[in-house]
Amino acid sequence: MEAFYDVVQRRRDVRGEFTGEPIPPDVLDRILGAAHAAPSVGLSQPWDFVLVEDGGTRAAFRDHVLAEREVFAETLNGERGGTFSKLKIEGILEASLGIVVTYDPSRGSPAVLGRHAIADAGLYSVCLAIQNLWLAATSEGLGVGWVSFYREPFLAELVGLPDGIRPVAWLCVGPVTQLATVPDLERHGWRRRRPLAEAIHREKYVVKPAETN
Repeated sequence: MEAFYDVVQRRRDVRGEFTGEPIPPDVLDRILGAAHAAPSVGLSQPWDFVLVEDGGTRAAFRDHVLAEREVFAETLNGERGGTFSKLKIEGILEASLGIVVTYDPSRGSPAVLGRHAIADAGLYSVCLAIQNLWLAATSEGLGVGWVSFYREPFLAELVGLPDGIRPVAWLCVGPVTQLATVPDLERHGWRRRRPLAEAIHREKYVVKPAETN
């Protein structure tokens, strides 16, 4: 039990600590197996995993991500812009492997048990698979970085997704020099870690004082 909670606390969104060393095949099988063991609405298992090693594909994706970084940077000003300029937002080329995790809403259709009232339940299931993968990778001594600075149509075309299948995440995965003790965004002053007490409500949601960064 203690080991599990240790993994939860050590998990980090990795950007600059990847070594580029290969992931042993048995380790990769274990972390993908952990992802595939995640719970899913109606046992639909609506995820797939596209493993991307090709340097050209990764370079094209990184160029796209950097362009989207500039789009976001243009919305910032003053101190916020200065803070963002210091942040590394991806480790696409440095990581050993890119894993594109996808969502197929048609899997299990037309009657996906448990999804009739909550259309996004399948998407939530994919996120559970990602979390399983992330925790398993952490326990194996690997780092994971979730890249979200991309347009879905671009990534879908880049890795050849059929119509209707959404790319939910590009995960940078691989051995790392270390896992930071403090998340990058907190360490660089982008946001503070929110105390658990601020997130707990009893019986009904209570509006609490506005949080400060």
